[in-house]
Amino acid sequence: MANLSALTTLIGLAQRDTDAAAKKLGAELAAVDEAQQKLTMLHGYRDDYASKLEAAQMNGITPLAYHNFVAFMGKLDNAINGQHEVVKQAQAKSVMAKTTWQVCERKRLSYRTLSERAAAETLRVENKRDQKQMDEHAARQAYYKR
Repeated sequence: MANLSALTTLIGLAQRDTDAAAKKLGAELAAVDEAQQKLTMLHGYRDDYASKLEAAQMNGITPLAYHNFVAFMGKLDNAINGQHEVVKQAQAKSVMAKTTWQVCERKRLSYRTLSERAAAETLRVENKRDQKQMDEHAARQAYYKR
């Protein structure tokens, strides 16, 4: 019986760890989504700015204005490259969090399986004991009826 109690405690601890890992995984997946959205926004902003540069070139643009457009496009490209790195890092963290969650979940399920086996063994022993007592009782009844 103490074995079942210990397993119940282990299951509870494993459940707590699994819940914490799932929460962390959710946060990491949200961070990936946020980073992807920022990257998409930067790409859209760069595309809009490139269209403005093209339109300005069609209408005529001063060399200084052209230089400013090109310099800003370079800054946008740098921001996009930096955001790509942020996305990669967020994805790597989410993969690690997923692995951690899977390990915790396997551990929890292992403890649960052990608990179920222990409970089944306890029930088998109790049933065997009950059957033995019933057999002894029936044997005594038969003995006294003679």
